[in-house]
Amino acid sequence: MVCARNWNAILYIMLKTMLNLPSIMAVLIALFLSTSIAAQDREAFIKEIFVNEKGDSLQYRIMYPDNYDEKQEYPLILFLHGAGERGNDNESQLIHGADFFLENRSDYPAIVVFPQCPEDRYWINIDLREKLYNGEDLDFIENKEAPSLETMLLKQLLDSIIANESLDEKRLYLMGLSMGGFGTFDMLGRWPETFAAAVAICGGGNVALTEAYAPYTALWITHGAQDNVVPVRYSRRVYQALKKHGAAVKYTEFPEANHNAWDPTFEMSELMPWLFSKSKQQ
Repeated sequence: MVCARNWNAILYIMLKTMLNLPSIMAVLIALFLSTSIAAQDREAFIKEIFVNEKGDSLQYRIMYPDNYDEKQEYPLILFLHGAGERGNDNESQLIHGADFFLENRSDYPAIVVFPQCPEDRYWINIDLREKLYNGEDLDFIENKEAPSLETMLLKQLLDSIIANESLDEKRLYLMGLSMGGFGTFDMLGRWPETFAAAVAICGGGNVALTEAYAPYTALWITHGAQDNVVPVRYSRRVYQALKKHGAAVKYTEFPEANHNAWDPTFEMSELMPWLFSKSKQQ
């Protein structure tokens, strides 16, 4: 399958050659068509709603491997979006990351799940934006308290998918960016033996909890050195704590990146081979 990000160049050449349009018009049409194609590709993520026994619900999108075979067992990737993608449309959570997994769908077959946090909520019980914008130095003490409703729904959704899909339970992977990076560390601290590997992008967490999941989960932490939304010190702290506890942890800091560290993270060619090489020892 042709990568969505390559369609702009392809369509531009086609339009210039076949229609002989002026450059600006050709580019505009190419951009419009490539956006439509990307939207069609994202339809591979099926819209679903999880409802627990209490009637609480969580919207999510799920993508199955090409030629999904229920007789096979596949890795699962649970991806947590950032605060800017919250909502109730079951669409916005695909803005960052969906195209990356679509491009890797053939080479790295997995069941990929994108839940959506409601507009006025967070994955963790912290008003992150207010505290970060006020310059507070977060210690994430809330990670030791009862989980948020959204976090409990995430775990219940995960348990439901494990029970009903053809999964390799030794290869459950967790990824998240920004607010989802905070959620990633929160889930690891609460259920430390669940995930074989995790990728946390421009997030942070309670360093006191790292000892719990350090023996069980391989981690790759990334952050932009110029981040003016979530200070890079939060990722550095977790990384140093995990190293202290002997975790299999990698850390990549992008010198020129601001808060959009997910862009260079998704461009790392070694990310998916690294992730898919991880398997939990049971």
